[in-house]
Amino acid sequence: MPGRDQFTYTCGIDAEPLHRYRVGGYHPIALGDLFKDGRYKILHKLGWGGYSTVWAAKDLRNQEYVALKVSVSQNYDKSRELKVLRAIAGLNSEETGSRHVMQLLDYFYIEGPNGKHECLVLEFLGPSITDVLDMRFDERLPGTLAKTSAKQAFSGLAYLHKHGIGHGDLHTRNLTFAIPSLHSLTEAELLQKLRSPETGAVTRKDGKLLEPGVPAYLVRPTSYPVKISLARQQQIKIVDFGESFFSNDVPEALHTPLCVRAPEAIFGETLDYRVDLWSAGCMIFELIVGQPPIDSIMATPVSVVQQMLETASDDLPERWQPKWRAMDTTWTGDKTENDLQAWLEETYFDGVRKEDLTREEIIQLGAIIRRLLRFEPSTRASAQEIFQDPWFGDKEVK
Repeated sequence: MPGRDQFTYTCGIDAEPLHRYRVGGYHPIALGDLFKDGRYKILHKLGWGGYSTVWAAKDLRNQEYVALKVSVSQNYDKSRELKVLRAIAGLNSEETGSRHVMQLLDYFYIEGPNGKHECLVLEFLGPSITDVLDMRFDERLPGTLAKTSAKQAFSGLAYLHKHGIGHGDLHTRNLTFAIPSLHSLTEAELLQKLRSPETGAVTRKDGKLLEPGVPAYLVRPTSYPVKISLARQQQIKIVDFGESFFSNDVPEALHTPLCVRAPEAIFGETLDYRVDLWSAGCMIFELIVGQPPIDSIMATPVSVVQQMLETASDDLPERWQPKWRAMDTTWTGDKTENDLQAWLEETYFDGVRKEDLTREEIIQLGAIIRRLLRFEPSTRASAQEIFQDPWFGDKEVK
C-alpha cells in the first residue's frame, strides 16, 4: 500500500508486526468479534506466526471453546494445511493414534479490508510441552510422563504416516497437552485462567487516522498459565499442520526449525514423510533429557551438519559429500566419532535435574534414537516400529 512501511504504526504491546496488516496480510480482529453468522465469538489471542493469528473463541452453537486460526490473505486457498486437516477429519476416529492428532472442527472464509482469509476452527488445547517446561524453568518432564508423551507422539505420527501424511514440523513445541475440563468453564472463568486480555492502542506516528485494514488495538498473546499436573498421565496431541503434506504432493522445501530439520532437507534432496523420523529422534531425546541433541543457539546449516556427523548412526551418503565439501571446506572426509550415547548420558545424568530413569533405560533409549537419527532416510525405523518398542512398556496407548 503506498506510503505504508513498518514504521508507520506503533503500539505498546509486543505482538504481531503491524506492517503485516495490509492487503495480502493479517485480518484485523477485535475481542468480542463474531464470525460465521455469529457462531464463533473471539475471547483472547493465543498467538501469531508469519502466516496467521490464532484466537481463543467460543462456539456459541455447541457451547465449546475452540481455537480460531485466521490466515493471511496472500495464502488464501494456497495452503496444504486445510486439505490435510480435512483428510484427517475424514479418517476413522477409532483408529489407534487418531486421538493424538489435533482435529479440525470447522472452516470458513471471510472477506475483509486486507483480502479473503481462510479460517480454521481447531480443538482448543492446553500448553505445549515447551510452554510447560518454560514455566518450570530448567526442569524436565518426569520420566514416566516423558515416556508416555513420547509413545503417544509416535502413535499419532504412525497414524499420519499410515494415511500418507507427513507432518513436516515435528518438535516439542508442536506437542500439546489436551485439557478437556476447560470446556466446563464459563467465559469469565476461562479468561481468569488465561489471564484477562491485555490490549494496547495502535496509533499512526504522523497522527493521521488508521487505515481500514489496521486494528484499533493489539492483544498480547496469553501465556497459558493453565496448570498441568506432571504427576499423572496426560493426553498429548500433535498440532500445527502448517508444514504438512500428502505423500503425492510433497513441498520442495520445509521450514522445520534448523536444529531438528532432517539432513535431506538441508542437502536439497527430494523430501518425503521420513523427514518426520529424523525430527522424531531429536524430539524423543529432548522429551527425556530436557534439551535437544543438536544445539539451536546461533545454528547455521554448517554447524548443524557438523553436529549431525557426531550424532547420526551412519556415514554421510556419498551423494551429499561434494555439496558438504563446498559447505565446509575444512572437512577431511574422515569418519567422525559418534558420541550420541555419551552425550545422552552426560546430559541426562547431569547431577542437577531429577533422574528417575535408570542408566539401562537411557542406554536403551540411545538405541531407539540411533534407529531414527540416520542420514539415509530409507534406513530409519518407522514411527510404528518405535511405537511398538519394548522400552515404552506394555501400557496401552490408544
